[in-house]
Amino acid sequence: MFPLYAMVVVGMLFAALVLFVFGQAAVVRSDAQGAADAAALAAAREARDNLLPRLDLATLKPEDWRDVLDGKSFDMEGACGAAEDFARLNEATGTCTRSILSFTVEVTTDGTVGDSVVPGTGDMQGNATAVAEVVPRCELGSGPAPSVPSSPAPTPAPTGPPSPGPVVITCKGGKIIKFDPLNPDPWSTLARSLFDVRLTG
Repeated sequence: MFPLYAMVVVGMLFAALVLFVFGQAAVVRSDAQGAADAAALAAAREARDNLLPRLDLATLKPEDWRDVLDGKSFDMEGACGAAEDFARLNEATGTCTRSILSFTVEVTTDGTVGDSVVPGTGDMQGNATAVAEVVPRCELGSGPAPSVPSSPAPTPAPTGPPSPGPVVITCKGGKIIKFDPLNPDPWSTLARSLFDVRLTG
């Protein structure tokens, strides 16, 4: 009976070790997915929060504002770099590709499952892919209609170019944003109202 008992105990220990390995593999895979998700979101936020150099919102015409609200005026230069930096912070190596307003990040963890009773786990790293995108949520609205005087008003003497009026922007949910060129909010603050950043894959 003793040899049979020993075989059963050894078998149970082996099964427990195998389950532990699968648990470790799941943890490494979860770490990889978390790193990929965070890196993809970092790329999308970096793009959203930065406009093209020398773009002055205070001087834009309506057609230029439409490009801004469609996400066509983002400075994409550092977006994928931000994703790869964020992957490194999560102890992983990331590669990033961009398609319009979408960012795909593939990561491989630095850590492995570790040596175990299952052959090949010593070099088994976690791999994952995530996709994040910047989603426009606003469009150019129309300002209040100018009042029409009941009688002709005298023509004022020219005093220079007129001051630019506020830009009215209509967002989902009925939110109205008025951008004042004479007292503008920072773009990074405005962008959080104009665009959503979300994971899509």
